[in-house]
Amino acid sequence: MSKREHAASRKLLTGLIGAPIAHSASPAMHERAAEALGLRGHYQLIEVAGADAAGLRMMLEGVRRLGFAGVNVTYPYKEAVVPLLDALAPDAAAMGAVNTVVVRDGQLTGHNTDTTGFARAVAPLLAPSANSVAVIGAGGVGKAIAFALAGLEVTDIRIFDSEPARAEKLASLLARQGRARVAGNVEDALDGATGLVNGTPVGMLPNRDTPVPAALLRADLWVADAVYSPLITPLLAAARQKGALIMTGRELAIYQAADAFELFTGLAPSTEIMGEAFDAVMAARTAAYQAA
Repeated sequence: MSKREHAASRKLLTGLIGAPIAHSASPAMHERAAEALGLRGHYQLIEVAGADAAGLRMMLEGVRRLGFAGVNVTYPYKEAVVPLLDALAPDAAAMGAVNTVVVRDGQLTGHNTDTTGFARAVAPLLAPSANSVAVIGAGGVGKAIAFALAGLEVTDIRIFDSEPARAEKLASLLARQGRARVAGNVEDALDGATGLVNGTPVGMLPNRDTPVPAALLRADLWVADAVYSPLITPLLAAARQKGALIMTGRELAIYQAADAFELFTGLAPSTEIMGEAFDAVMAARTAAYQAA
């Protein structure tokens, strides 16, 4: 029996741990990808706010025992789950953040497909050389973004976080590459930068704030946002008004999901199908918002 035939003969149970996650497009993307490959897939949202280590351990134990192939992990637990897992892939271990947990033979192994997904998404925006990118946020997503940029040979990564200690820690993790430094404020991070990435949840509905004042945005700056609910965040709207090239959270959402799906199943899903599922979710959400 081939790998594909074996996969098609079984149910696929996956899910997402985080809060808030009711807006997530992950169920649609993963279930459509599974259907296209002949799998009987179900993607379960596991929304628990304010979980401590004991609570997270209980959730992960349920994942281990209930037949999950794996789960994704999102805000605010990408770093908190790290010490609770049995093993870490090298990239996840290096940054201390996990967004994908694979269950295999009763063992929970952490991976980070935010890194691989963002690298695929942002590569077309980068110049052949001399890229200077401001990364706002040094939490789980910010770490993945910074590591992705370092892997793409970005030579100047400026990290700003409202908690300076987090920015210092991330910069120290990237010290071997010699490509990252801590910015004292957002203005410092953007001074001379060619690109800007928001790696914080600021701007995610129902929040309508922006992590960067519009006055600091420029037409010669590309601006990316990891947030995809809404697709055009206040930051991206302001950047577009300035004439800047923008990248929504769509591509990151699709590529990280595709990489996670392959880790769960051993099968490469169609990013086109996952993209169609993502777009359908966003279109329905926009229609509901307009009708409200």
